[in-house]
Amino acid sequence: MKLRLLPVVLSVIISAGVLFGGWFAYTSFAMENPLSDIISKVPGVTNSTMKLDKDRVDIEVNLQADANLRTVVERINKDGASIIGKRTVNVQVKDHSSEKLDEWWSKALFEVAQAMETKHYADIPTTLQKYAADLPSMKVESEMDQTYVYIRLTDGDATKFIMLPRSTQIGVWPNE
Repeated sequence: MKLRLLPVVLSVIISAGVLFGGWFAYTSFAMENPLSDIISKVPGVTNSTMKLDKDRVDIEVNLQADANLRTVVERINKDGASIIGKRTVNVQVKDHSSEKLDEWWSKALFEVAQAMETKHYADIPTTLQKYAADLPSMKVESEMDQTYVYIRLTDGDATKFIMLPRSTQIGVWPNE
């Protein structure tokens, strides 16, 4: 039996096209689009971009100045849990800061980093309020959950959102 080259090559090309086209369509229509819709419906999110990989989801969000970052991250993780699965979620907030706000944050950062390193999280709001007393137009808010410490700094039209990762340790001993 003699195989003809043209039908074999055409069937390989068509099979590969159907296989990869189906995989792309599934990833796009069943995973990325629904997660994008979930993110865009979260209160406070003006727009977002997302990249879905095998083991991680990278999300960049643009937030309104009065948005609650903790709620945004919580809603993305909760509402998108069926799509996210066991992937790691990395949320980046598009910066709407000013030079004055960045300079203020760099002054407060040392004490905040020290509180994070020593796990004295209650010192963070006190430190931020201490530094905010120097600028009457500065508004500082901080919140915390099991994964992050969330900070929102507002000075006029400029807003800076900060997510500081917490390293949690379950159990009494470090090797548990």
